[in-house]
Amino acid sequence: MEHKEILEELITRYPKLKDTGDKINEAAERLIRCYQLGNKVLICGNGGSSSDSDHIAGELLKGFENNRPIDDSMRGKLLSVSGKRGLYLADRLQTGLPAISLSAHTGLVTAVANDIDASLIYAQQVIGFGNPGDVLIGISTSGNAQNVLDAAITARAKGLTIIGMTGETGGKLKSFCDILINVPEKRTAFVQELHLPVYHTLCLMVEKYFFEKQE
Repeated sequence: MEHKEILEELITRYPKLKDTGDKINEAAERLIRCYQLGNKVLICGNGGSSSDSDHIAGELLKGFENNRPIDDSMRGKLLSVSGKRGLYLADRLQTGLPAISLSAHTGLVTAVANDIDASLIYAQQVIGFGNPGDVLIGISTSGNAQNVLDAAITARAKGLTIIGMTGETGGKLKSFCDILINVPEKRTAFVQELHLPVYHTLCLMVEKYFFEKQE
């Protein structure tokens, strides 16, 4: 399935997302550019959107729909380190696209909440992980979650590209986004229901670019 066809399939299945098509395509291009330059993606959100952060990272860090064999160089290195076990690893490990869910580091998150300020749990990680050329995906159904806003402000200061995923209004987050994908719903549950096919489409488009499907 071609890059364009993946987006068209999304719009066919979810017609109300038609007006977000250009932004989804732009976001996919930014993610592809990020990985071409050897950078990484940081992702954050709260509640269900926190789970979405983990979900997105999982789709990027290993094969989603396409086969992602490791390259010959890494294969050779594994074999040279440990012949038999190296062969086992080389046959099974998959090429990953670097992505970090900022919700996943419980020890750090609780330390920041206790020692600094709970609203800074993601901003602190952007300080530690973020580099110019990286991408931050900030997910907030209202667009007003303070910890996501602070992450976006910090990401802007550090030279990251910011992709926001929100509900209809975009909230305060829209002011700090390079690309805003604001799905046409306002109720939290309904916004989250549309976020899932959007980020699946982004992951499919990025994966298609780097990994042709191998039957």
